[in-house]
Amino acid sequence: MAHSNSAKKRVRQNIKRRAINRWRLRSMRIALKNFTDKVAHGSNDEATAACREAAKIVDRSAQKGVIHRNQAARRKSRMNARLKAKVTA
Repeated sequence: MAHSNSAKKRVRQNIKRRAINRWRLRSMRIALKNFTDKVAHGSNDEATAACREAAKIVDRSAQKGVIHRNQAARRKSRMNARLKAKVTA
C-alpha cells in the first residue's frame, strides 16, 4: 500500500483515470457496433451518419490515449471500406 501522500494521490488519480478510459473504450465499442448494425440493416444515409459518429469517437479515443493512433486509423479505414462496399452495392 502507498505510504507517502503523493503516492496515495497517484492511486486516487489512477482509479479515476481508469474509470474514464474504460468508459471511453466502452462508448467506442458501442459506436462501432451501431455502425456495423447500420451497415447490415440500415439505409445508406443511416450508415454514413453512423460512420461519421463512430469516426469521431475513435479519433477522440486515440487523442486521449485510450487506443493507439495507428489502431484508430486502421479502424476508420475498415469502416470506410465497409461503408463504400455498402453504398456501391
